[in-house]
Amino acid sequence: MRKLVLIATALALAGCTVSYSFTPPASVGTAKTFSVDQFEAKAPLSSAQSAQTFTEILRDLLQAQTPLDQQRKNGDVQFSGSITGYDVQPVAIQANETAALNRLTISITVRYTNATDKTKDTEFNVSRFADYNSTQDLGSVETALVEEISKQLAQDIFDRTLGNW
Repeated sequence: MRKLVLIATALALAGCTVSYSFTPPASVGTAKTFSVDQFEAKAPLSSAQSAQTFTEILRDLLQAQTPLDQQRKNGDVQFSGSITGYDVQPVAIQANETAALNRLTISITVRYTNATDKTKDTEFNVSRFADYNSTQDLGSVETALVEEISKQLAQDIFDRTLGNW
């Protein structure tokens, strides 16, 4: 009898699963496609490479988190914009008045157009930062910092446009 109860319990528990997700489903409405124009590097210190990195990360995120198909131009939902801020500032000032850390901040202006629901068209700014040790030269850590910040910015843009936040 004891074995029968254990087997029945094991079978009952084997069919139970719980699924958690911290990413809400994309709210695409009737849209079937998306396009992301190349973001421009308009900030004085930003480079074409940083704009390219951000653009590619945004495209990758949209492919991964939506059922939409990517188009080169004129998608049902369209993203465009520019890097408007690219600043390095000292943070964590120490007693000897030197910075222990520097902070790279990237700001982006985004234009979101939804051809299937014009009420959702919007333009907004997003900004994120990452800190790095002040003993390091920006040139030696810039690629990794731009990638890290771009992932955060892309997620913010997704959340504000398609993420149901």
